[in-house]
Amino acid sequence: MNKKKPLILVTNDDGITAPGIRTLIEVMNSLGDVCVVAPDSPQSGMGHAITVNETLYVDKVVVDKRARQTEYSCSGTPADCVKLAVNEILGRKPDLCVSGINHGSNSSINVIYSGTMSAAVEAGTQGIPSIGFSLLDYSLEADFNPVKEYVRKIAEQCLQNGTPEGVVLNVNFPRLTENEIKGIKVCRQANAHWIENFDKRVNPLGRDYYWLTGEFVNKDKGEDTDEWALRNGYVSVVPVQFDLTAHHAIKDINSWELS
Repeated sequence: MNKKKPLILVTNDDGITAPGIRTLIEVMNSLGDVCVVAPDSPQSGMGHAITVNETLYVDKVVVDKRARQTEYSCSGTPADCVKLAVNEILGRKPDLCVSGINHGSNSSINVIYSGTMSAAVEAGTQGIPSIGFSLLDYSLEADFNPVKEYVRKIAEQCLQNGTPEGVVLNVNFPRLTENEIKGIKVCRQANAHWIENFDKRVNPLGRDYYWLTGEFVNKDKGEDTDEWALRNGYVSVVPVQFDLTAHHAIKDINSWELS
């Protein structure tokens, strides 16, 4: 008897037609039965937002007539896509959820803003092994071919081994050719941040408006971080937990005079 193929949920935050998700779908089709539930428009930087004050719509679509996966576009956020997929569309819990491949970095502090990672985290909260994939190239013409084999390898291992309880994987790829990528490093998240600035302008009606800009600052000198790995030609894999409790701080807070 043939082993039943794994069911793989594919989503993203760049929208269902983005080149990154089309690459991810292609790779996942080699590993199992694929269902795509992804935003109908870009949702970058949405973090873990969910839709509560508006209606949600889901439409079955055909993006590639040659493909064999089932696809749905959703009017909501990446987290909405996962919730709807698991509770309304799939009929059973998927064996793996993959999100991406994002156009741009989700390493270091970027993980908390990321719609790509929010989808993976949402799946993880429901006990589904999950991975967010990102490529350090924001261009819609980005070349995803060099990372296909790494995507396949990491996803395959996740299907075989699962992930530790309460953990999802944040995977980032350097913008390099396949021959230039040195391998995979399991890392910690670098201690880095953005120094933010707002470009203030005035519209034709005289109302102020703003564009968010900023400078990324990494003061972490460790050679075990995602930023170090990416700068040195490696794929970074960071195990991310969604229990946000600062366990090390509990003792200190208990020492306060709170009663």
